[in-house]
Amino acid sequence: MRIIQVFGPKPLMFHPFSFMVTLIIRRRCVILLPAIHSPIVLCLLAVSAQIKIAYEHSIKKQATEEQMWAAGGLMRDVCLPKFPKITKEIADGIRAGTLPNDKDAKCYVNCILEMMQTMKKGKFLYEASLKQVDILMPDDYKDEYKAGLAACKDAAVGVKNNCEAAGTIFTCLRGQITRFVFP
Repeated sequence: MRIIQVFGPKPLMFHPFSFMVTLIIRRRCVILLPAIHSPIVLCLLAVSAQIKIAYEHSIKKQATEEQMWAAGGLMRDVCLPKFPKITKEIADGIRAGTLPNDKDAKCYVNCILEMMQTMKKGKFLYEASLKQVDILMPDDYKDEYKAGLAACKDAAVGVKNNCEAAGTIFTCLRGQITRFVFP
């Protein structure tokens, strides 16, 4: 059995035959889930990470930077395989704020932004983005992110292509936020 530490003290165990996933909750409860090697499983893990962060946020009232990066890493793991032309090096460059003028790069960004519930079908979801900032970002990031979101909320209005719209929003946010974070 292989143990993968996804977040906090709650590891996931992948059984050797890869047909079951064991999720240990509070070191007491064990849940067996079917494991399917597909983006759907990774997507569920990303959503689980967001739920866990939201739960901890309700208790602690703030996410830690480690939790923020863990959730982002899971989103990246879902979107990266969908765009084989996007290498880890290109994804690292995007993480650093350099978006190539390339359809695949912009579609990769769109995938991440849709998982973050910041975009849907080429439309920027301003209110949902504000909620995500409150849930996923540590307190010292929130004010700048909220101001950046407000400045960029209309940046992609009129852009028809979903990937182009995501690229436009990404570029705007990168220009507005000095401590820019992207998976």
